Amino acid sequence: MRTALVTGSSGFIGYHLCERLLAEGLQVVGVDNLSDYYDPGLKRSRQARLARSPGFSVVNDNVETPGLLMDLFARHRPDVVVHLAAQAGVRYSIENPRSYLESNIQGTFELLEAARAHPPAHMLLASTSSAYGANSRMPYAETDRADHQMSFYAATKKANESMAHSYAHLFDLPVTMFRFFTVYGPWGRPDMALFKFTKAILNGDPIDVYNHGEMKRDFTYVEDLVEAIRLLIDTPPVRPKDGLVPEGDSLSPVAPFRVVNIGNSDAVQLTDFIAAIETATGRTAIRNLMAMQPGDVPATWADATLLKSLTGYAPKTRVPEGVRAFVAWYRAYYGA
Repeated sequence: MRTALVTGSSGFIGYHLCERLLAEGLQVVGVDNLSDYYDPGLKRSRQARLARSPGFSVVNDNVETPGLLMDLFARHRPDVVVHLAAQAGVRYSIENPRSYLESNIQGTFELLEAARAHPPAHMLLASTSSAYGANSRMPYAETDRADHQMSFYAATKKANESMAHSYAHLFDLPVTMFRFFTVYGPWGRPDMALFKFTKAILNGDPIDVYNHGEMKRDFTYVEDLVEAIRLLIDTPPVRPKDGLVPEGDSLSPVAPFRVVNIGNSDAVQLTDFIAAIETATGRTAIRNLMAMQPGDVPATWADATLLKSLTGYAPKTRVPEGVRAFVAWYRAYYGA
């Protein structure tokens, strides 16, 4: 029986991934600090649902705690590691950058040191579409340069990619970095637009619409994301012979390391996303049109060709369908 260690196991994506792995019969060791960045009660509810499975165990602590991950790796010898724990949020990184340094940089360092001592068969680490930063050519491809991050959050994630690459090269650790594109769905984060918009619309409150709605996002449904991660788990990168890398592949020429976009390959206008929420709730939004926020980007759009070539899979859930599922969950969970 394989063992997976999942950091951020009580987070939005971590919860859904753990459910999937447990359903397949894997032993899952979770790590989550139940931070108060958003409602810890929601995280505890997710964790309680996972704890119903005898295959799940969890440690509630910070990934940056010295020795914590080293001890877990030594005790459980995970075959697969999925590192999702991070301080998230572009806007919050302007207000509290230190929390990003501690969780995203120091926490990832602790993970890499533990993997160096007790190598898993494959490590998968979460990055972000924000790593593409000021790039204007779309859709974003993994082989594009990504040198101009526009928020400290994005900078820490790009740093994680570089850190992981160095360990992959030096210690032959197979590492896949995945860049997420605006993930949404049931059990989602309260700081994300879908959650905030749904709550406000149902309460009859106005919603803040940045850049006057002239923004596009590659909204990716969480179950599609989890399917992609699950398939990538069984697709570890291999150090290329003679440094030869196939065209279109982000595989490193000097390490078993690869970056993979996970996105819906569809840039959706924010106004259309709001319209889908209005349809799902049966209410009309009161829009408070605002300027673009610092650190934000006007559009994201994934080229998911590499994901498809590696796994045969492409995310397929359309926005109206995914939004309906979220609104149904929200109403059930909050009695709205």
